[in-house]
Amino acid sequence: MKRLLERIDREILATGGKRSRSRAAVIEGFFRAREHVTIEELTRSVRENAPGVGAVTVYRTLKLLERLGYAKELDFGEGARRYESNLSPHHDHLVCRQCGTVIEFEDREIENLQDLVTRRHGFHPTAHRLEIYGFCRRCASGKSAERIR
Repeated sequence: MKRLLERIDREILATGGKRSRSRAAVIEGFFRAREHVTIEELTRSVRENAPGVGAVTVYRTLKLLERLGYAKELDFGEGARRYESNLSPHHDHLVCRQCGTVIEFEDREIENLQDLVTRRHGFHPTAHRLEIYGFCRRCASGKSAERIR
């Protein structure tokens, strides 16, 4: 973690940015988060160790991390944008429309099929993402029970 934070700090300085304890607290909090976080969730988490950090600082820092390629903004259709680290390998998402659970998965067959489709069309992708919306196992079983009644 320390090396990552130092590398990001150097990149921020190289682009004309400045060091700040608040920004460092947000960056560290973001990379320690184990899930897709909203600005509000990350603000609450960061404030546990740095009470003076505001939502604007969190927002600007996440946008900076996104510009530098360390974060991705996601919209799962729930009315709030979420952010995840861009450090892990490519993965896709299953999103529960009822409880909001997000399940990350990797599937080589899907990736191979996407590669085949892009080659077939002479398309040169620069990025892609797959989100499948529906109901998680827990919510789907509840929906089945509701239909039976």
